[in-house]
Amino acid sequence: MKRKPAAPVFKPYVMHQVHLLPPSYDEMIESDHLVRVVSGAIDKIDLSPLLAKYRGGGTSSYHPQMMLKVLVYAYTQKIYSSRKIAKALRENIHFMWISGENRPDFRTINDFRGSRMKGVIESVFAEVLEYLIEAGKVKLENYFVDGTKIEADANRHKVVWAKRKENYQKRLREQIGELLKQIEAENEAEQEEYGEKDLEERGGPGGEIDSEKLRERMERLNERLREEQQPKKDTRPMRKALKKLKEDCLPRLEKYEQQTETLAGRSSYAKTDPDASCMRMKEDRGAEKPWPKPAYNVQIGTEGQFITGFSVHGRAGDTSCLIPHLEQVRRNTGGRLPDRIIADAAYGSEENYAYLEQHGAGNYLKYNTFYQDTHHYRDREVLRAHQFRAENFGYDPQTDTFICPADKRLHFQYTSRYVTDNGFVSDRRNYECLECAHCPLKRQCTKAKGNRKIRISFRLLEYRRQARVNLTSEPGQRLRAARSVEVETVFGHLKHNMGFRRFHLRGLEKVKTEWGLVSIAHNMRKLAG
Repeated sequence: MKRKPAAPVFKPYVMHQVHLLPPSYDEMIESDHLVRVVSGAIDKIDLSPLLAKYRGGGTSSYHPQMMLKVLVYAYTQKIYSSRKIAKALRENIHFMWISGENRPDFRTINDFRGSRMKGVIESVFAEVLEYLIEAGKVKLENYFVDGTKIEADANRHKVVWAKRKENYQKRLREQIGELLKQIEAENEAEQEEYGEKDLEERGGPGGEIDSEKLRERMERLNERLREEQQPKKDTRPMRKALKKLKEDCLPRLEKYEQQTETLAGRSSYAKTDPDASCMRMKEDRGAEKPWPKPAYNVQIGTEGQFITGFSVHGRAGDTSCLIPHLEQVRRNTGGRLPDRIIADAAYGSEENYAYLEQHGAGNYLKYNTFYQDTHHYRDREVLRAHQFRAENFGYDPQTDTFICPADKRLHFQYTSRYVTDNGFVSDRRNYECLECAHCPLKRQCTKAKGNRKIRISFRLLEYRRQARVNLTSEPGQRLRAARSVEVETVFGHLKHNMGFRRFHLRGLEKVKTEWGLVSIAHNMRKLAG
């Protein structure tokens, strides 16, 4: 006789069950959960700079401590949209717990992040850094710095390019010059005044024409036309040219001048976020047609894979970003720099070396030829090319001459001045060899048609020597090996694990706020283990 199969057994499932005592969110969250780490850390930091953003009286506001906790925890959970954060506050018990069941809508969250946090993120980050120092997680001994590009929240197809703007502006000035020339020919009185001289506004003594000069010139011509009660000849061509200048040329010229001001020396900017510049992204390498995208250059410094400093820049080059970045670090740490600054060859400039020397920080910055200077080549061609670099020439201090591999001397000619984007002034000494015409090594030494010329900064050579000694020492070798593990790992965590590849706010100040929140969120995740 076959037995009947046993009936399935299920755990109790009763909806709408009433509890004798209502459950607490605190009982549902593990003691070592990340949300508790975030809450505990922010409870211990001083938020007075953030509280100062609120004025007394009026309608009550959501507490900034709660709002900051919610934002930081949301970023640790890879939730960056204000609408998704508001949704989590309604549905996720961890968000309900850390917010005390407050439910600000997405507009309030976005306003707090974009306006209330604006200008205070550095102070909040400094307090988090102080908390990490007190907890023994950070000592500010070794500072590993590097940068990466993060795409801006901007339309990549609406971009102002400096070269294109200059071409358009040049054509417009030529058009204005032709119209002014036409007016000059029509105006006999002005012809008598100027004779054969060129108009100032057309590139004469007054320089290139701008909107102010053009407006003044148009006012004078209009005034002259009004004064002539009985014109001696037909003024319609001149009036037509003036109308063209007023309605077409002047607005375009003003637009190009505004674009020049916004560019501020950059090669491009996005129309939908003028603070963002077009940069080549690392993830686009290898693409058939990589096209620069509106982005920001973000710099971070790490120790123990905690972010101990951050900054955001609108320029693509890392070299000019180091000093503004370290100045921000000094503000966050009460005026002191970490003991040793370690970075790759992109930062090894005379300006940066001088800054580290001024502030007593250890110089562990590579320079662009560090690898060639510290490796012995088996390839004879590479070794030969290395010998013809100017810094490898022999130097005779008594005669102030350099000696090339052909045993010929390069004599001092003059001193030139070099100014960086940050305003740092460096003197470069220029030397020239006068015996290159029949030298058998000339083709290997230089591609110039004339003599070999070199430009040398003795101060930079000494800084590079110090950096080479530091980097090749036993501690320096350990720091060089640790740099890629330190800062590159953090960038990988931010981009891949946390999925942060694009900013969600526009404008440099708001982007700084968002990157500060990302940095704090990373530190909280690291602190939680």
